Amino acid sequence: MMSHLGSASRCATRWRGLLVAAILVSPAVLAETGTAAGNGAAGTGTQPGIVKSAHNAGLKSGKIPRSADGRPDFSGIWQTTSAADYDLEPHSGRKDAPPGIGIVEGGVIPYTPEALATKHKNFEARAEDDPRLKCWTLGTPRGIYYPEPFQIFQRPQDVTVFFEFGHSVRTIHTDGTLHPIDNDQEFWLGDSRGHWEGDTLVVDVTDFNDQTWLSRAGDFHDEALHVVERWTLIDANTIDYQATLEDPKIYSKPWKIEVFLYRHREPNFELIENYCYTLDYDKYYPVPKE
Repeated sequence: MMSHLGSASRCATRWRGLLVAAILVSPAVLAETGTAAGNGAAGTGTQPGIVKSAHNAGLKSGKIPRSADGRPDFSGIWQTTSAADYDLEPHSGRKDAPPGIGIVEGGVIPYTPEALATKHKNFEARAEDDPRLKCWTLGTPRGIYYPEPFQIFQRPQDVTVFFEFGHSVRTIHTDGTLHPIDNDQEFWLGDSRGHWEGDTLVVDVTDFNDQTWLSRAGDFHDEALHVVERWTLIDANTIDYQATLEDPKIYSKPWKIEVFLYRHREPNFELIENYCYTLDYDKYYPVPKE
């Protein structure tokens, strides 16, 4: 009996020693080995948990990637981990949506009374009327917090955002050009013109159509929507995305959202074709199915 207790005591002592050693491991060591809590992406080393990418080295030194012209470089594949697309406002779990804390500053979208009634109708009909279900372009800003990845390609004169869903392509012009003069322009993704404020890319987006929703909960806008985005790298692998939305016909005042976007670092990760509007035609290829 004493031998058993002694063995148990030695075992407990050994585990306490391991626990203390784990607690004392510095964040720098965790960052070096890729075992610190983060967005869960895998490293590119030959051993599990070892991260060797340049972007992770930037994390350790507090630097962010920059392009040849010195601007922050957003190039890469990004995705949110939020439940924002299910509902922008705080919400409990539903059969068709997980719970979420929302991404709206203040928690409530300031709809006008008439627009709020329309939003409620959209919510009740969301299983049929969400434009996403028709595989239409998601729009701006919904494409950013939709739960599928998108890829950014950056040049001095523009930033291109390439979405996995439907393979929509959005161009943010950063060459100093202005929005089109014509007032009747209506684009699925809006017209985007960006400029730099320090290390933040500020994007003014206008000229929308009214065919897209902002979430699966029926949040919506019309063609007068005006969005101002702010893209900021807070470290090498995280973007703080903020957007202010105004639409005098739909909202009683401008309102703001904020969501973090995380870089995909898994080996060989890439966008996969998701032309979901072609799925209805699969039964005809390669030969019609009876």
